[in-house]
Amino acid sequence: MTDVATRLDPAPYAGPWPGREITAGGVTLHVRETPGPDGTPAVYVHGLAGSATNWTDLAGLLAPHAAGMAIDLPGFGRSRPLAVPDWTPSGHADAVLCFLAGLGRRVHLLGNSLGGLVALSVAARRPELVATLTLVSPAVPDRRPSPRRLADPRMLLAALPGPIGKRARAELGGLTALERAAQLVGICFGDPSVVPEHRLRELAAELEERARLPWAYTAHQETGRQLLISWLRGPSPWPLAARIRVPTLVVWGEQDRLVSPSLARRTAALTRGRLVMLPGVGHVGHIEAPHAVAAAVTRMWQDVAAGRWEESGGDGTLTLAKNAGQKEP
Repeated sequence: MTDVATRLDPAPYAGPWPGREITAGGVTLHVRETPGPDGTPAVYVHGLAGSATNWTDLAGLLAPHAAGMAIDLPGFGRSRPLAVPDWTPSGHADAVLCFLAGLGRRVHLLGNSLGGLVALSVAARRPELVATLTLVSPAVPDRRPSPRRLADPRMLLAALPGPIGKRARAELGGLTALERAAQLVGICFGDPSVVPEHRLRELAAELEERARLPWAYTAHQETGRQLLISWLRGPSPWPLAARIRVPTLVVWGEQDRLVSPSLARRTAALTRGRLVMLPGVGHVGHIEAPHAVAAAVTRMWQDVAAGRWEESGGDGTLTLAKNAGQKEP
């Protein structure tokens, strides 16, 4: 077992990276761009409750190695829905696939949660578009939804029809943006105390901005519903995972309460990838432990560039990142 070095230079930019709309492959998305060297760029895909700003720190840490494009999925962040919305995981994957095809170059593709499921699908279906694949707690099927796994059980009840769901939605709607931000952090982080105050306030401001967009509620609710349906009735992503042949890194927090860490080994085995487990970390390792994740991603990119990544998908060993949520002085 080897250790991942957790220290890199501090992220060079404190706030969200500048963004603009980009149209490629017939798909228009809002993209936050990180400057970097010429060569293979990195494309970052967020999760269900997220946006491109989720990748601010990791994109900054990886900027010395690759320019970055963090996208807002259709209907999320500042991206408008597609003309004919498709909120299923495969619909989001189709949009990202078309966008990447329109860029006309291979990319390092990184995704978290729903974005990880989308990235997995793209890499399996169009491997010529993907140089490397990084999956951070991808939303592979986990049929154990339970209020005990949530910081606030009302978030699960809100998905129910009838008076119970209506009441839960009304109560959640009465929370302030800062309270909702703290709620999300409580669900997604293994240790919510590591979140800096300025990041919490940035998230609250973004939640307020999203609330003013007429499509935001529908996009979030329908995408979440379709994700759960896909977990229960398919199509299963496991056959897609087995088709992946690009170099793959799987990163998982040992305290992930949204998608079980017990699925990490299966995901890594099917994708023939390296597995990095992050002690004390939750569902969003790229936010909670960006230095550890950046170190693992950098090592993969360097190994691939130097021809040290075997065709089978790497060395297959479990890499454990110690003290992943802490920055060294």
